[in-house]
Amino acid sequence: MSQYEKTCLIRGDGGRAVRGILDRIGDKWTLLVVATLHGERMRFTELLRRIPGISQRMLTLTLRRLERDGLVGRTVFAEVPPRVEYELTPMGSTLIEPAVTLAQWAVEHNPDIERSHDAYDSRER
Repeated sequence: MSQYEKTCLIRGDGGRAVRGILDRIGDKWTLLVVATLHGERMRFTELLRRIPGISQRMLTLTLRRLERDGLVGRTVFAEVPPRVEYELTPMGSTLIEPAVTLAQWAVEHNPDIERSHDAYDSRER
């Protein structure tokens, strides 16, 4: 696909689809939840334990959004007390590769971005 075709694809609906998805996956917790669930089924408390700094409320909201988007599946077991497990759906699993690519890009380019910030900030003073 040419660069022009890629640009047209992104702009196809005025960027609405891209903005919507980036708003969802670009929040503070979504990619951490997705990465934590990669290849595993987990109970809520296990997720909460494995994601440092996330509150119960934010984990609940993030899981609900991901379930609504079709990226996470939720299974309720008829036990006392009830047991609930979460896992990535097949579509959710397709997010892993681009997320890892983005993370690698961020780690690789972060020093350059920090230098640019420093240079910009020193010019603006």
